[in-house]
Amino acid sequence: MSSALISRNPDLQRLLLEGYEVEIRSNHLLVHNVPYVSQSREVAYGTLVSNLSLAGDRTIKPEPHVAYFTGDHPCNIDGKEIVQIKHASQLTNLAPDIIVQHSFSNKPPAGYADYHEKMTRYIEIISAPAKALQPAVTACTYRAVACAADDGVFNYVDTASGRAGITAVSAKLAMRRVAIVGLGGTGSYVLDFLAKTTVREIHLYDDDLFFQHNAFRAPSAASLEELQAQPSKVAYHHAKYANMHRGIHAHPVRVGADNVAELLSCEFVFLCMDSGPAKKLIVETLQANKVPFIDAGIGTELLEDKLELWAICRVTTSTPSKNDHVPRRVSFAEAGDDDYERNIQIAELNALCAAMAVIKWKKFCGFYQDLEGEHDSTYSTNIQMLTAEDCA
Repeated sequence: MSSALISRNPDLQRLLLEGYEVEIRSNHLLVHNVPYVSQSREVAYGTLVSNLSLAGDRTIKPEPHVAYFTGDHPCNIDGKEIVQIKHASQLTNLAPDIIVQHSFSNKPPAGYADYHEKMTRYIEIISAPAKALQPAVTACTYRAVACAADDGVFNYVDTASGRAGITAVSAKLAMRRVAIVGLGGTGSYVLDFLAKTTVREIHLYDDDLFFQHNAFRAPSAASLEELQAQPSKVAYHHAKYANMHRGIHAHPVRVGADNVAELLSCEFVFLCMDSGPAKKLIVETLQANKVPFIDAGIGTELLEDKLELWAICRVTTSTPSKNDHVPRRVSFAEAGDDDYERNIQIAELNALCAAMAVIKWKKFCGFYQDLEGEHDSTYSTNIQMLTAEDCA
């Protein structure tokens, strides 16, 4: 990815052609072996780092203007720090494999036009004192930088985490394999959220076809031609989200006794399916094998006397250390005459239920702080209440 990204962008390619030691790593731009003066008034070398702002695989105007540095804070020839660019000095994990000690701020009135201008301007400021001491020193070494093998899960670089400075936190979500059982309204929104994370493989299980009523409670917008083709739900959603995430796998089957063991290779499972014996089998199998999961469900009732709808979203979490509450919270009875089962179109509740489930999963991964440790949560529309119960 790094070499391909550089070749497609004139500003990055210009840095490389001018001899800078350029590397793209964890959605950041690095220039290695930048000479500077240390506090001991000696020439040393560090790495200048910037986040990458991209539109697809094309660089756009750099935002923010701040740059980062590994090494001591650059000094003038007298050994005193260059205060004009000083922003902050603290050990910071920009990504699991990028640790910086300092950040710099030097913003032109109109900002930087591209990454060539941004990086060379910072290098000019940092290296000027070193050149005064040793005129031959330069960051343009023309030394080759090995490109790391591209084993990312996205078809294009995730610049959102880099811009927000949370790449290291986002890495906590990099589970090897996660499954979603049931790709109806809630399950499809769970996929929408998971597809934007670093989960290596996302396995989809559902044996139903994608019909017209499904389109009204699923993310995105199906075309008439797609509906007329009547794809399976998993095939339809795979086609949509494979545009972004490389690790999505479609299984157009119902999970039952003959294949439930496939879920045991997962690190986490989302159950977004109807109640019934099939769910009971899956829950018991996952709990017996200590596989954590979340069961997400929606219940609705049409209040005919008032022509109003009442609904509740429920998210129940089971982990190896906390699962005794599941029989009280999750129904295994055959699906009844619930209004939701008659395909009332409430996409916003599907999205909300999925968001609650994914937020809890991210808490489980350590992405979000979790002070309550709730393993069951419900939201009721009529009284606007969000509960947090069965806390660990």
